[in-house]
Amino acid sequence: MSPRSFRYFHCKSSNIRVNMSELVIIKRANSHSKAVAFKDDLGDHTYQNLLDRSEQIAFELLGDQKDLNEARVAMLIPSAKDFVCVQWGIWRAGGIMLPLCISATQPEWEYAITDSGCTVVITTNEIKEQVNDICVKLKVKLLTLDFNHSPHERQLPQINPTRSAMILYTSGTTNKPKGVLTTHANIQAQIQSLVEAWEWSGSDKIPLFLPLHHIHGIINVICCAMWSGALVEPFPRFDIDAILNRVRENIYTLFMAVPTIYVKLIQKIESLENNAKKSIIDGFKNMRLMVSGSAALPATIHDKWFALTGQKLLERYGMTEIGMALSNPYDGERRPGYVGMPLPNVEVRLKSEQGKIIECENEPGEIQVHGPGVFKEYWNRHEITLASFEEGGWFRTGDMAVIENGYFKIMGRLSTDIIKSGGYKLSALEIESTLLLHPEINECAVVGIEDETWGEAVAVAVVPNKGKILELETLRDWCKTKLSVYKIPKHLASVSELPKNAMGKVIKKSVCDLFTKRK
Repeated sequence: MSPRSFRYFHCKSSNIRVNMSELVIIKRANSHSKAVAFKDDLGDHTYQNLLDRSEQIAFELLGDQKDLNEARVAMLIPSAKDFVCVQWGIWRAGGIMLPLCISATQPEWEYAITDSGCTVVITTNEIKEQVNDICVKLKVKLLTLDFNHSPHERQLPQINPTRSAMILYTSGTTNKPKGVLTTHANIQAQIQSLVEAWEWSGSDKIPLFLPLHHIHGIINVICCAMWSGALVEPFPRFDIDAILNRVRENIYTLFMAVPTIYVKLIQKIESLENNAKKSIIDGFKNMRLMVSGSAALPATIHDKWFALTGQKLLERYGMTEIGMALSNPYDGERRPGYVGMPLPNVEVRLKSEQGKIIECENEPGEIQVHGPGVFKEYWNRHEITLASFEEGGWFRTGDMAVIENGYFKIMGRLSTDIIKSGGYKLSALEIESTLLLHPEINECAVVGIEDETWGEAVAVAVVPNKGKILELETLRDWCKTKLSVYKIPKHLASVSELPKNAMGKVIKKSVCDLFTKRK
């Protein structure tokens, strides 16, 4: 089979032509200005409302300046509607947006503000006091959203799409968070790829409960919806009862969540009486698309959700640095445990540790991505940026995958999910998916810990089902007919919960610490 078969490239032409002096996302908002963009407790908010408010914010940020010239503006904004107004306001003023996690600690805020060289923090009166001391200490201007201006006669700056637009900090699950810098053109490419692949339209309606400091909530939900003229219903957090009440009313056409949320939804629905259960199941069944991402979805959850609702969850693969790169098809087979094929205008290849481009199936390699959605650079980390790219602009994701029957299957992070034990390279994700079949395991995380004999030994942290106790030898006996002997865990830790970040991803370093601290 030729190398071309595994260097997928989609280059369908877009109907959108970029005006080099104007932000396309603002042009599109103008084109559906009368449509409702957000529905919340305060009522309906049209795209025109967002445009007007974002213009006010842009002039407030500019002051006497004509252009922010890519100054970094940090955002601590809990409301999705306000988030978009501030996002557009920063962009229209020529700045770079830096969304901060609302639930982060003050040292985490200070790190991001300092590392990015942020000059302004914009927030609400409710959050102002929490960040005031940091702004005073760092001599950073603090703005709140309580200003109001009459229309300006001045012109906003013209923004070339090649200019920098956003810094998102990586989750820091394996090392210190890095600022991922993307341009307006990168963001536009990421949006257009998903809008085409998942067939977004102005008739779509979607709930938003994902945090707005992460690419999942910002690009996959907010930006795709705003691009398409769709309606977003925001929730301040994942309020399962409030969300299910809206699902029961058959409101939504789209639903995007992380695996942990689907687990909670299954548990909640199964606990309901039949009468209450049916209308909720029907609400999910009537949606045109349901997506799972940001962490691996166990095949057992995929199957349970299908059995419960008739919906086959669409799994996809992406990163802060690249947006989304791989997806199961909107129309076509959605395979549990696989992340599908490259999205439109994204080129993907696998490369072995020996530097060989993978040209056949069932041979693992590092995922490398090329295309207009790939980020510009890591902020102020020139050497790390250089080391992250190969010749020709191929970004090294650090994730291992294999292609099986044309679909990509993620094996895990090179640094945390590939365990080198006794000469074998083992996928922690594969072992986890098998262990989740155990009737007494609710959640689990597999890691490799240092071992004199094996190099690394397979260790698993388990959250048992309520009231259950799991012993290592019992687990090993159960594994004998389901896993090769070298994949069977040699160490077990039972915990009440796994360490996770804000997006529900397990922090593998903290899992490793559970075992190293015992020594």
